[in-house]
Amino acid sequence: MAHAVTKYYSNDEVTVVWKPDLCQHSGICARGLPAVFDPRRRPWIEPHHADTATIVAQVERCPSGALAWVKKGLEG
Repeated sequence: MAHAVTKYYSNDEVTVVWKPDLCQHSGICARGLPAVFDPRRRPWIEPHHADTATIVAQVERCPSGALAWVKKGLEG
């Protein structure tokens, strides 16, 4: 069985956690907050482009559960 990939993208306050295997590519993240979520860019998540409250609110709209967030320093 293949190991599931998990990616972490941080700013000074929050880490966005992305599990690509769960992603349904609905585009809700990119349409809702394109400054942070841009699938044409590498890395495609840049959390320093918005404030933490805005990022958290957008991540919580993810319908598949592929995106999550943790307070900086609590990753693991």
